[in-house]
Amino acid sequence: MPCNSSDQQNPPTPAIAPKAITGSGLCIGCGSCVAKSARPGVRMQLDRYGQMKPTGPGTWLQSRDEEFARICPFSPGARDEDELAAEHFSRAKNRHPLLGRFEAAFVGHVEEGEYRSNGSSGGMVTWVAAELLRVGLVDCVAHVKQSDDPQSEGRLFHYSLSRNLQELQAGAKSRYYPVELSGVLQSIREAPGRYAVVGIPCFIKAVRLACADDPILKERIAFTLGLFCGHMKSARMAESFAWQMGQDIRQVKRLDYRKKTPERPANWYRAQLTLENGETRAQDWWHLVDGDWGAGFFQNPACNFCDDVVAETADIAFGDAWKEPYSSDGRGTNVVIVRSKGLLDAIHAGIDEKRIALSNVDSEFVVATQAAGFRQRREGLSFRLTWPRMGMRPRKRVHTGSHSLSRQRMAVYIMRYWISFWSHRVFSIAELLHCPGVYMLWARAALACYQGVAYSRGPIGRIAQSLGLSGSEGRS
Repeated sequence: MPCNSSDQQNPPTPAIAPKAITGSGLCIGCGSCVAKSARPGVRMQLDRYGQMKPTGPGTWLQSRDEEFARICPFSPGARDEDELAAEHFSRAKNRHPLLGRFEAAFVGHVEEGEYRSNGSSGGMVTWVAAELLRVGLVDCVAHVKQSDDPQSEGRLFHYSLSRNLQELQAGAKSRYYPVELSGVLQSIREAPGRYAVVGIPCFIKAVRLACADDPILKERIAFTLGLFCGHMKSARMAESFAWQMGQDIRQVKRLDYRKKTPERPANWYRAQLTLENGETRAQDWWHLVDGDWGAGFFQNPACNFCDDVVAETADIAFGDAWKEPYSSDGRGTNVVIVRSKGLLDAIHAGIDEKRIALSNVDSEFVVATQAAGFRQRREGLSFRLTWPRMGMRPRKRVHTGSHSLSRQRMAVYIMRYWISFWSHRVFSIAELLHCPGVYMLWARAALACYQGVAYSRGPIGRIAQSLGLSGSEGRS
């Protein structure tokens, strides 16, 4: 469904300064505020912790602005996901408290071409984007690609625009790296046409809010393709992976976070570095000190206050089918939520033509594939909202303290928070001292404590059990 599906008026919004959002740990680094600003010197850049943040003159950063409050996805003054979904998908057939409004849900993969083998999962994201280009529904797709020259650009990945299948396929696969939208949003304003934007939930929400505030974007952004999200990682995770493979990140030309091997289960992640000299290095995530995703190493602090796992404001959303027998299939399998009737027609046509192999699934199947993410974003968020905090308090759909938690679950959420907080700071100290071992030692200890509490592993798990902080749940 295009961004221009409604002319609903925005409610009055309190003025908020960019500094209030960044200072409260609520900035996800999407870049929508920078794209909107006409001030010289306002830009997005990586901060000392490898997270995207807006920078600019103090007069801009500290200026309270209603427009900024309307378009920032974590602003307490912005419309939430329920409000945006009600505007864009008011006639959707299904409505679910965790999945939002949608027409249908599927599980499966792409049959034609090399979409599946070239993607991290079942190849559906690139296939849908390519189909939009093929049938002329869009002229261009905004998505994340590898940087051509990472060292001169200062980052491994960036948002780019693709106008054909060859360019589009260069953006296949998952990128657990900070990126921002300001450049492509500015390009969309400058060049007429119809565009699709691919992004994680908060980025798609930022696009929706920007469309509501900007008639040019509203006219030109025709489709949004969402990606299920656990949380945003900082650039430091890429640097840590390089350290652990005996390399300096400055020698890395490409990073594949999920090197696919059909003979191995899809959830056995393997990272691979390609160096400037063409050599490669690879390591399984579970052999890396920060390779347990659920522990929260290098998480953006704003992710602690997100309640959208499945891109509820996107026309179509894609995730991994983390449920047997699909999670053991090394070829990769997608779960797909379709909210736009137009895209549902395209999906049905692809199924009828046997170009894609998808089966209908119900809400509970989709929820089960993302169970850990929903616990963190709903149950965990409810608990985190009870904590005292300095700065701006987010306005969320989850009620404060609405879940009754065991001591173990509270301990898990507390440990995740502190691991995400301290991983950036300990890494910075190790970098300053030119001593990766400082970070490695801390990360191993932090991971052992987390896994002892979360999974009852090792001697720490036995101690946690004796204190009533661990059990046999085995959940993340």
